[in-house]
Amino acid sequence: MPESPLGGTRSGRPLSDRLDLRLIAEMVEPGSRVLDIGCGDGTLLDILVHEREVDGRGIEIDMGLVTAAVAQGLAVIHGDADSDLAFYPDQAFDYVILSRTLQATERPREVLAQMLRIGRRAIVSFPNFGHWLIRWKLLVTGRMPRTSVLDRPWYDTPNIHLCTIADFFALCEAEGYTVEQWLGVDEAGRKTPWRRNRRLANLFAEQGLFLLTRNPPARGSQGR
Repeated sequence: MPESPLGGTRSGRPLSDRLDLRLIAEMVEPGSRVLDIGCGDGTLLDILVHEREVDGRGIEIDMGLVTAAVAQGLAVIHGDADSDLAFYPDQAFDYVILSRTLQATERPREVLAQMLRIGRRAIVSFPNFGHWLIRWKLLVTGRMPRTSVLDRPWYDTPNIHLCTIADFFALCEAEGYTVEQWLGVDEAGRKTPWRRNRRLANLFAEQGLFLLTRNPPARGSQGR
């Protein structure tokens, strides 16, 4: 059995201390077909392949990270979520994952639509810009807040579409997506006690984690 991703190494590589990756992995059924978008060096994909025994693929825009993932024996290619998802066929995967990357895409609404076209389910995580500390820092300093999750200054960040947990729920409702599971997560990736209450999670959770499906078309709507 491989060691837990909470510590130690697997195949000579250090394992991530991001507990939110463990929560994502727990949402994926063993043996599934998975696409990890913006997979970085393949840390999550490595967990999924070795512990959940998935048929895992990844795409990553940073060529250096692609090289690092491929060196670990992972099936990762160079690609851009904003432009390359359109080339995948419908329902090619059971799960399509976007971990802490949605806010860095140019067209997040379109990316979500593509994820739920090429996958039966989508798993999305993102930093919650509605967290109380971000609100407080913005109120007190009048400057863009920085936290351990949003750790770069405004002029040097890839994040261009920050949102709150409440914003994301509203988008899912507007687009007709079913939220099968959701969690409020703290900085380290641990579940918060507010995971059953949207308003409290929007105020106190530092990250949101969602498992989505697309609602089936209304009866009689096909062919119109």
